[in-house]
Amino acid sequence: MNTKTGVKENDRKEIVEGLSQVLAESYVLYLKTHNFHWNVTGPMFQPLHSVFEGQYSELAEAVDEIAERIRALGHPAPGSFAEFQRLSSIEEASIKPKALEMVKELLDGHETISQTANNVVATAQEGGDEGTADLMIQRIQEHDKTAWMLRSFLEY
Repeated sequence: MNTKTGVKENDRKEIVEGLSQVLAESYVLYLKTHNFHWNVTGPMFQPLHSVFEGQYSELAEAVDEIAERIRALGHPAPGSFAEFQRLSSIEEASIKPKALEMVKELLDGHETISQTANNVVATAQEGGDEGTADLMIQRIQEHDKTAWMLRSFLEY
């Protein structure tokens, strides 16, 4: 079906490639955050368990919004672990790190997605896709805020 969004097909394809990377990174970070929520231990268990729960809940909503934006642009959204691993620059957690290492890994993930989303904003604006630019700006704000909060756990 022909999608008439006001954004040229070549531009939409490039924008969707960037959105797919943000989606994949967000999903991998969601999975990692949920994993850490289940497996955090030590004296910081209670605050980190709660913080991680809020973060994975927010990421669950975000992946849905990003995938729906890809669909609105007329393209299929990636949806398998294999696709997410191929598209994401964030690695899954293969071990159960200590609590503060969990915080550091999640901080790195949020900063990575913020950088990727910044690239998508530029691509979207160049292609005249303000809807995608707006969504990515919202994601950048959320990831930057979360990174700041995680960084606060590491300052002592």
